[in-house]
Amino acid sequence: MVSLLARIFIKDSEDISNPKIRRAYGMLCSIVGIMLNVFLFVGKYAAGIISGSIAITADAFNNLSDAGSSFVTLVGFKMAGKKADATHPFGHGRIEYISGLVVSIAIILMGFELLKTSVDKLLHPVNVKSDTLAIIILIISICVKIYMFAYNTMVGKKISSGAMKATALDSLSDSVATTVVLISMLVLYFSHVNIDGIGGIAVALFILWTGCNSAKDTLSPLLGQAPDEEFVRSVEKIVLEHKEILGIHDLIVHDYGPGRIFVSLHGEVNGDDDIYMIHDVIDNIEHELFEELSCEAVIHMDPIAVNDELVSRTKEIVVSLVKEIDSRFTIHDFRMVAGPSHTNLIFDVVTPYENVKTDKEIENDIVNAIKGRWDNYYPVIKIDKAYAKK
Repeated sequence: MVSLLARIFIKDSEDISNPKIRRAYGMLCSIVGIMLNVFLFVGKYAAGIISGSIAITADAFNNLSDAGSSFVTLVGFKMAGKKADATHPFGHGRIEYISGLVVSIAIILMGFELLKTSVDKLLHPVNVKSDTLAIIILIISICVKIYMFAYNTMVGKKISSGAMKATALDSLSDSVATTVVLISMLVLYFSHVNIDGIGGIAVALFILWTGCNSAKDTLSPLLGQAPDEEFVRSVEKIVLEHKEILGIHDLIVHDYGPGRIFVSLHGEVNGDDDIYMIHDVIDNIEHELFEELSCEAVIHMDPIAVNDELVSRTKEIVVSLVKEIDSRFTIHDFRMVAGPSHTNLIFDVVTPYENVKTDKEIENDIVNAIKGRWDNYYPVIKIDKAYAKK
């Protein structure tokens, strides 16, 4: 149904790289979600009244909260599409992440409320009537929620939306929750054993688990998560395809919301090359990154001594010494500054975050290794961390 509606109401629906098309998908799915959840609320609430089941009634209000969550997502997509302004020069794209977090919080709150009600129901059980109509309504609800999970997952992947993925997980948790409620109703129907409270507790725990996982996924981009490894490899491939760029480091990806990616990196170039020619190459690379990956790029030029045999040979030895300490370490910005009594070896060392030793301990290890090799070489080291996984 969503695919059909997309073809009808979204012009050029396959052009998902267009922010307007992407926003239209999000808003369409949110509107469909509101309609379906209101429909499910009415049906389940009626079934809850008929049967007297707290689990069904709670599940009905869960669907009502889902309608509210879909409305939050709708508003989030609408506001995320606002153009950049003087107050927010990088746009408003992160509002989409915030709307996903609000949905996650709503899931968690509903889980806590259902858990509280179900525990009370377990301690103070009341008679529940197993009704054929209620069972039919629950089966229909499960089918609708599985459909909602499917289309939200499909669209979420298609437009790379954390908010849509959170909504999909919410629909999945609802289908599981309703399945548990259906099982409790069937047990009552065939064996006359009331496990309504136990079923409600099971549903509540699953909803809480889903909500926490969803919150984690939506919080990560807000806090500043590591960029997608495939995206990093694509950036490196485009940059290094130009023979003038000998290596790259200090790659940082700034995420201001879907479709609003900014990249900065250092590109190593031959220090003997013409600076105007290199500047032109870098301009072309920045343009390619925008055209192929839809990201704004800023590239810093790092000249290196390619034709100096002493520098090249010394760097190779330093690299091997550093690798002996930890094979994961890399170095860049290597320079040699000679003086009357000694020569400074100036370079940066990139170390992983999970390294056991402190930065100072790592620095001391490298200093001792170099001084053990040369008496008149003094290392000047800066310890870096990688902002992007490769």
